[in-house]
Amino acid sequence: MDPKKIKKLDKKYIWHPFTQMRDWMKEEPLIIEEGKGAWVKDIDGKWYIDGVSSLWVNIHGHRKAEIDNAIKKQIDKIAHSTLLGLSNVPATLLAEKIIKLAPKGLTKVFYSDSGSEAVEIALKIVFQYQQQCGKKKKQKFLTLVNAYHGDTIGAVSVGGIDLFHQIYKPLLFKSIKAPTPYCYRCPYGLDRKCCKMKCLREVERLMKKHHKEIAAMIVEPLVQAAAGMIVYPKGYLKGIRKLCTKYDILMIVDEVAVGFGRTGKMFACEHEGVSPDLMVIAKGLTGGYLPVAATLATERIFKAFLGTQERKKTFYHGHTYTGNPLGCAAGIASIDLFKKERTLQSLQPKIKMLETRLKEFSKLEHVGDIRQCGFLAGIELVNDKRTKEDYPMAEKIGIKVIDEARKRGLIIRPLSNIIVIMPPLCISKVDLSKMLDIIYHSIRKVTEVPA
Repeated sequence: MDPKKIKKLDKKYIWHPFTQMRDWMKEEPLIIEEGKGAWVKDIDGKWYIDGVSSLWVNIHGHRKAEIDNAIKKQIDKIAHSTLLGLSNVPATLLAEKIIKLAPKGLTKVFYSDSGSEAVEIALKIVFQYQQQCGKKKKQKFLTLVNAYHGDTIGAVSVGGIDLFHQIYKPLLFKSIKAPTPYCYRCPYGLDRKCCKMKCLREVERLMKKHHKEIAAMIVEPLVQAAAGMIVYPKGYLKGIRKLCTKYDILMIVDEVAVGFGRTGKMFACEHEGVSPDLMVIAKGLTGGYLPVAATLATERIFKAFLGTQERKKTFYHGHTYTGNPLGCAAGIASIDLFKKERTLQSLQPKIKMLETRLKEFSKLEHVGDIRQCGFLAGIELVNDKRTKEDYPMAEKIGIKVIDEARKRGLIIRPLSNIIVIMPPLCISKVDLSKMLDIIYHSIRKVTEVPA
């Protein structure tokens, strides 16, 4: 079809997510029609490195034969069958694989369609669990400032990014907020070398004060991704686990963005030996192919929902496409690829390469902080390096950098003035180097070279 016609139709009919449509309508839209490996091609025939992993979901690359074939094989059998009162083969086999990979103690899988929905499910499970265990006052959630757990109302209620969430406050339930362990912009003005993790001590203060009413704490393990790739200090996550146990508070970890190899291990929890009470997974679960998410729970939590029909302990929640066979077939193939291709092992040299190359960026005049955790990173751009003064939002520095990168053949998305690096795990060292070169020169051109 004519590219001009497609672009015209897009502007006429589509309302894009997280996009100021006034700007979109003025610009030339980038419309993707094909992909291969770590690359995607637009309708004008230009190829780009998929530096954003198609929004943090792609693991093994586009058009991966094993996943393609698994979906084709499944579609010859059945495309969808409900899990309400029935089951299906791929959902059952995928659940087994997930539990074998998950942190110790998690034994049950509740499927859904997206990370936001999986978070909603975790919140509802926790609330109902506490009520059914006789802990009627435990109705609140402890979360972090700058948290992001999705865009549905419950997920936003435990979120904390004002840019996204402020307008919806009248719709939300109140949660208890603890400070983010944002070392570059420490809320206490302390230095990481001598702060003794005051942010963690504040979590304990809040738990000690409110533990009788806190049902659970929800946290993104190791990294607050949507907040700007904020990497926690070592030991923080493990400290949260200990405090939750100490104060009889359930721990929910949101592995949506960081799971399935992004941090160098299958799940971020593994870095500090943390086993949560509930875990939320999505994004990379199907290798970036189809929307499948899951909420994992312990046997103790699961058993609290067992009983006769009249006792009304059933978890009355579900989605039409829960456990979709096509999506689950993709998930099985994706997980099998981790073993077949030794994905995590082959990733380690690329993590080292990323770490080495990122050091070059610190020389740039307007790079304030560089944060890396495994194979994801954030480069924070500042107006003044000495004072850490941020760029005004109206200058759209992050957007200008990604626009420049796009001209050079790379697709990335900023988080305000933070440039995010999260390519598919399969990217070659050659393409990774090219990606970093493009980002470096795009930052330099936008922030240092006079127009």
